[in-house]
Amino acid sequence: ETSTSQAGGVQSVDRAISVLEILAQRGEAGVSEVAAEIDVHKSTAFRLLGALEARGLVEQASERGKYRLGFGIVRLAGAVTGRIDITQQGRPVCERLAEEIGETVNIAVLQEHYAVNLCQVRGPGAVTAHNWVGQLTPLHATSSGKILLAHLPAKERAALLAEAGMKKITPHTITAKTKLEKNLAEARERGYAWTLEELELGLHAMAAPIRNRDGEVIAALSASGPSYRFTEERLHELAPVLLKGAEEISRQMGYLG
Repeated sequence: ETSTSQAGGVQSVDRAISVLEILAQRGEAGVSEVAAEIDVHKSTAFRLLGALEARGLVEQASERGKYRLGFGIVRLAGAVTGRIDITQQGRPVCERLAEEIGETVNIAVLQEHYAVNLCQVRGPGAVTAHNWVGQLTPLHATSSGKILLAHLPAKERAALLAEAGMKKITPHTITAKTKLEKNLAEARERGYAWTLEELELGLHAMAAPIRNRDGEVIAALSASGPSYRFTEERLHELAPVLLKGAEEISRQMGYLG
């Protein structure tokens, strides 16, 4: 019984999204049009539109019986437009940095208790074809995660780490809170965080903060590469290049500091 009702739930979610897509394409549509388009009974289409209307995602157009997208969509979109902006604004800087540093450059943001990569540019020397875009990575074991954690209020940071659990991913992953706190304090002081084979053996990375106009850290700009080439020494040597890039993107996001 539960499996069928669950399947039905997923199906109605799927249909509701289809309704939103139809309205986005057509501007407005009536119940019969919507029903025909998603191949459901008129009463089903009416119920779907009613549920979406109750949430402010669709509204009735002045002409009765016609529906269009509502302003509730804007509220939802507002949550991602800032992120979309970062990737659009940041890409040229990432491309330049990937050339200058010679390694893969990523932009990541905080999503729940993960760092999620939004944008990636491979360096000329990148051998592996690993694509980090859209991947949820652990905060305590990534340079992006560390810089995002470092700039959170202590209470929020503790809650996120408790939720995620500080798993040992490689023999080098930091799993002790006190050790991580020391590491993060150093990252705040130097202006960038780094990981040495803490997420993946043979991989080193560093990350710097991207700020918005209020000075809040909204994303991390990272460079990562194979440890034999992107050595600890080289990483620290190239940190000023990364910091300059992060400042540049921050300015594009309205940061004046």
